[in-house]
Amino acid sequence: MNKLQAGLVALVALVIGVFVSINIAPPTVDETQHIRMYPEPRALPDFQLIDQNSQAFTSSALLNHWSLLFVGYTSCPDICPTTLAELKAIYPQLQQIPAEFPVQVILLSIDPKRDTPQRLHDYINFFNPEFKAVSGEHAQLFPLVRALGMMYSMSESTDKPDYLVDHSSSVVLINPKAQVIGRFKPDFEVGKLPISEGQKILADMPTLIGK
Repeated sequence: MNKLQAGLVALVALVIGVFVSINIAPPTVDETQHIRMYPEPRALPDFQLIDQNSQAFTSSALLNHWSLLFVGYTSCPDICPTTLAELKAIYPQLQQIPAEFPVQVILLSIDPKRDTPQRLHDYINFFNPEFKAVSGEHAQLFPLVRALGMMYSMSESTDKPDYLVDHSSSVVLINPKAQVIGRFKPDFEVGKLPISEGQKILADMPTLIGK
């Protein structure tokens, strides 16, 4: 067989291989459409927080659960209550997804001055008594929020009674090993509140927690 014949044989084999891979082999497509996955799962630093029942909340509370975590605070005028309402609306359907580990929803308050356990309790129970709300000192919160791929900052003096806190509006997904794997980011449109939409989260979750 000369070089020309060998080249033709190789070309035919390549064409056949491409045809088979497209038309016969199953495609490997990521079925999620809305979550932005991190390149690798992110381990979280050790942290010591307090939940709405005045109980310690550490990374062990994230184990053996899929956690949808949102950074916010109870005095937030718009993004926080709207996001929690979105999560409340899809929560019954999240619980019905066949999965080895259950889904939990967590509000991580970055306003410990005002968000006492009692205030967190009253606030989160308004949305769903099964939701968790946690907070702690800024020394615990800052590194944790950074590790989650989020941010917050005290944009005003906390001496003002109605001060606001700037914070990310994404909903983070944490796997049952207490690792952050991605986040649902809102679409930023002029004149529209940047909210992580519940239906988009719900659309991706069966694929994500079934992996």
